Amino acid sequence: MFCRYFSFFCLCLFLPTQRRCSLGHGSLLHGRDTASLPGFENLTTGYNKYLRPYFGGEPVQIAVSLDIASISSISESDMDYTATISLRQRWTDPRLVFHGNESFTLDARLVELLWVPDTYIVESKRSFLHDVTVGNRLIRLFSNGTVLYALRITTTVACNMDLSKYPMDTQTCRLQLESWGYNENDVTFTWLRGNDSVHGIEKLRLSQYTVEHYHTLVSKSQQETGSYPRLILQFELRRNVLYFILETYIPSTLLVMLSWVSFWITLDSVPARTCIGVTTVLSMTTLMIGSRSSLSKTNCFIKAIDVYLGICFSFIFGALVEYAVAHYSSSQKCAAKVPEEGPANELTEEMEEVNITSILNNSITSYKQKISFTSIEISSDNVNCSDLTMKSHEKIKCVLRNKMHRIIGYFTIQNPGNVDHYSKLLFPLFFMLVNVFYWAYYLYF
Repeated sequence: MFCRYFSFFCLCLFLPTQRRCSLGHGSLLHGRDTASLPGFENLTTGYNKYLRPYFGGEPVQIAVSLDIASISSISESDMDYTATISLRQRWTDPRLVFHGNESFTLDARLVELLWVPDTYIVESKRSFLHDVTVGNRLIRLFSNGTVLYALRITTTVACNMDLSKYPMDTQTCRLQLESWGYNENDVTFTWLRGNDSVHGIEKLRLSQYTVEHYHTLVSKSQQETGSYPRLILQFELRRNVLYFILETYIPSTLLVMLSWVSFWITLDSVPARTCIGVTTVLSMTTLMIGSRSSLSKTNCFIKAIDVYLGICFSFIFGALVEYAVAHYSSSQKCAAKVPEEGPANELTEEMEEVNITSILNNSITSYKQKISFTSIEISSDNVNCSDLTMKSHEKIKCVLRNKMHRIIGYFTIQNPGNVDHYSKLLFPLFFMLVNVFYWAYYLYF
């Protein structure tokens, strides 16, 4: 009985002062106009807030609209986003019909005395209703029994993200509304005006994302207790890649170009070239660790930025290895020249004493030997393995030894100075080619 008087008293506060309110058979306020408003009596007489409108009959049609005030944060590590929304629900309750063409905004505390839908946000991790300075709820009653119920909510909703193309990715997130206890036989959800039911999302300005487009859907959720109506707001967020270009891509590219400077330094400048190679490798390692620190919980993903940093690290490390190979080949060649200087001088002196006749005789003798022993090949590089006196296993070892010397000869660098010469051309060319494939794949595929 107390609730009846309290609710009716609150309704009377919003009536014009010329009118008077009545409850039951007695009048609360007396004056010239003692006519009662029978429509408002339904709020207290025979109204059961625990039963939905049209109980036992057709389902209640609830039209929904949204105002997106802000999307404050989008977390890749937690895979969720936080949004502040104004949720407006509109339905018709024939028990609240009253005469006239007026509508009244009632005190939000009257919500406790009326039936309201049990709408909840699917995939919500945590939510709260704003209550400063009072609970941010609105209820408006129309003469035909239509009720407008609005709430201001901040919610954190899960959003499954595919970070394989990070930071050139586009994420699709959803905000889903569903009835908790009423299935489609009791309640049906519809968008008030389709895509126009959502306001404010096109005006959002986010730090890392741009809202590409959005659309509304009407779906159903199949559960053991029946089919439940569901409204879906789906929107796409494209990440702004400019920040990552300035923060990561350009510095890593400059480090790769810095490693190429060593190709223009002579092989004898060991401290200079070693310092450049080691410094660029350590700097690149630091840059890779820094890029991963912001996404510490998503290291299981091989992201696009990881691929690029890996490419840059490979080129920098390759430049350091290139110098090691060139310097080793140069030192080996210098070591081989030292013992050859003594015999070479003696040979020169002996050759000066040899006359032309002896050279011709030796040439003729050598030529006759080659003709008579056709099965024997004499070579300065290979060991003669066609000797008939050799055993079979010795011949096999000899053939394998010759092939090994031949293979090693293919990989022997005759002029170490050419290593830097070719590296000046090949390293930039391959790096540009890899960049073309990288950006084409991640931007257009």
